[in-house]
Amino acid sequence: MDFDLLVHAAWPAYEQRTHDGWVLRHAGGVTKRANSVLPLGSPGDLAGAIAAAETFYAERGLPCVFSVGPRATPGLDGELAARGYQVVDPTVIMAGPVAREPVVHEVRVEERPWQGWLETWWAVDGRYGTGLAEAERICTGVSAWYAAVEEDGVPVAVGRGVPQGDTLGVYCMATLPRARRRGLARSVLRALVRQCGGTSAYLVVTARNQGARVLYGSEGLAEKGEYHYRVR
Repeated sequence: MDFDLLVHAAWPAYEQRTHDGWVLRHAGGVTKRANSVLPLGSPGDLAGAIAAAETFYAERGLPCVFSVGPRATPGLDGELAARGYQVVDPTVIMAGPVAREPVVHEVRVEERPWQGWLETWWAVDGRYGTGLAEAERICTGVSAWYAAVEEDGVPVAVGRGVPQGDTLGVYCMATLPRARRRGLARSVLRALVRQCGGTSAYLVVTARNQGARVLYGSEGLAEKGEYHYRVR
């Protein structure tokens, strides 16, 4: 699987500009994934490409961020380090075949995120202050399914599934603190697999989130690679 491109397609920045093979992505500053350079290929002028990226983000009032993944431009990571760019959010890519396992809890699945789904996800993952409208715009930029376990009409565990050919991209997995350690995330994940079909799935999780890595591993997903961000 080409994870760089799968993640790029499943979490689309609503403003994108290409420069010598690189994709400069902007989405209101919400999430580094949608506000970073996807540096594929080998620009003819590496220093010039970096300068163009820095100008692009400076014009938008944002720091310049590079997503350095499996297909990143050779030598780029070292060049960025030499320029003082810091490593942020080392992330693990997990993937593997999936089966239609039993879903223990009742899970609501919809084609669009509803307000409760958004509020629960943002309560767990909203690290950007305001910006929920931009986050919703990113999520709904491609066709996807939205799943939640609800209690008294309130989502307490949520997830987003993006069908991508024979594979499923899993995003926005979040459980409210009061509802954790009850297997709800497992039910959300299995419901998305059942809804979306496909023979395999992948997701990305921060390296420090050991609990999530154990959960996804128990569902058949193995660590396939990693990426990190370089932030100026």
